[in-house]
Amino acid sequence: MALIILAHPRFNSSLANKTIMEELQSSSEHHEIRNIHSLYPDYKIDVLAEQEALLRHGIILLQYPFYWLNLPAILKHWIDEVFAYQFAYGSQGDKLKGKNLIPSFTVGAAEKEYLLSGKHHMRIYEFCKSLEHTAYYAQMNYIDPICFFGASLNVEAFTEEEVKRNAQQHAQKIIKILKDPEPAPVAVPFE
Repeated sequence: MALIILAHPRFNSSLANKTIMEELQSSSEHHEIRNIHSLYPDYKIDVLAEQEALLRHGIILLQYPFYWLNLPAILKHWIDEVFAYQFAYGSQGDKLKGKNLIPSFTVGAAEKEYLLSGKHHMRIYEFCKSLEHTAYYAQMNYIDPICFFGASLNVEAFTEEEVKRNAQQHAQKIIKILKDPEPAPVAVPFE
């Protein structure tokens, strides 16, 4: 069973993320889903409750929209609070050691914009390096992100039906990876 941390500030108006979550909830797999924006609209994270949720699972999936080339503010704040000293790191901070961390996010733009020759001049994975290092620092296994490009109805003239179909396919990728995650190669620590 995986822990899914949903971090979408406007989840109810998100066709892509809502479809992904509906597909995950209707799957035969059992997951614990924590909608942190709904749980903590005031950003006052119950650190102990979140740490206990992390301890119950070997796989942690972060589901969020890609905001301004980064995590939504609530997810960054959640990590800052929950991945605490002596819990996620420090001399006794090994509580997340060996757990799998999987980023899964929707991107409004088309994939072609995240090429070296594209609008953003970087590949999408390069924007995830700080999250990868967070996992490494917490002794977790980082799984390469699952990206859903073109999640916005404005991109490439996608219709609502096409976005929903693509979101369902994205959810099926998540389900497959949750069944058998393959960690990314472990980076060699600084020597």
